[in-house]
Amino acid sequence: MGPHPAVAAIRLAVRRVLHDILTDRSETFRTGAGEQPLVLVACSGGADSMALASALAFEAPKLSVRAGAVTVDHGLQTGSDLRAAEVVTRLCAMRLDPVESVTVTVGRDGGPEAAARDARYAALDAAAERHGAAAVLLGHTRDDQAETVLLGLARGSGTRSLSGMAAVSGAAGRYRRPFLQLDRQTARKACLVQAIPVWDDPHNTDPAYTRSRLRQEGLPALEKALGKGVVEALARTAQLSRDDADALDAWAADADSFVRDDAGQLECAKLYTLPPAVRRRVLRTAAITAGAPAGSLFARHIEELDRLITGWRGQGGINLPGRVEARRQGGRLVIRQG
Repeated sequence: MGPHPAVAAIRLAVRRVLHDILTDRSETFRTGAGEQPLVLVACSGGADSMALASALAFEAPKLSVRAGAVTVDHGLQTGSDLRAAEVVTRLCAMRLDPVESVTVTVGRDGGPEAAARDARYAALDAAAERHGAAAVLLGHTRDDQAETVLLGLARGSGTRSLSGMAAVSGAAGRYRRPFLQLDRQTARKACLVQAIPVWDDPHNTDPAYTRSRLRQEGLPALEKALGKGVVEALARTAQLSRDDADALDAWAADADSFVRDDAGQLECAKLYTLPPAVRRRVLRTAAITAGAPAGSLFARHIEELDRLITGWRGQGGINLPGRVEARRQGGRLVIRQG
């Protein structure tokens, strides 16, 4: 008799990703004799990441992959250090090695959720570098993807924002998300049938956080109004949007050289001829190159930039985040830090 269907599903998802990692690694460089690549799992102690850790611990040895784990203590709750120590103990019991807990200091930039995310990824990047990991697995599920798409829709941030989380992201494809096609309930069920203890983060139900309100109120209201299948539909939307965004980004990258003069300045007349979706991508890239922080550059900023091309009435320059100024001069769009 085989494993429970939920357990089989999470193991299959991890097995596929490990195969991808090994394939990517072999195409990049030859692994030395006897050397096994290391894959880390980022584990908070919640059902999603504990299910991921258990599947990695089961599948990695069969593929000659070393499996380890990192848990990040954000220090935002009383007793978080004790909770992190418990998670480390459980991960070690799964025979993952290395296993470590990393404490971070969460700043304030971008709000509490964004600041915690930035601190967490910085810690995971450092851990991957420190241990020489080939990849870091993240436990984001299809439900997380649906929430991300809705948050992007609410911000009005465009196709890239609607594309949600990529299955592969980060420098050199460091981050992998095996569970994007699985729902949250499958991961929780896998933990239940394997008697794996899990921790339910109170922040996930705290209405002070936008994602928590969406999870507890927004998505259930949508399912009540539109019927079941909303999460699956939003996940499909993410993939379709990602395909479109990738194509438009490639088009914009090719167009960038076309719209510049011999001195590398952006020519307004040539920018005007581009389709709006392509032109705005060129403008956004130019603003970021000039020093505008990508995370602070919103749709309204790009719209103001675009008006210097499509709605030129002799208006003055505009200020962008990062002390960057954009101004139209002599048929050229000049973007630079002031």
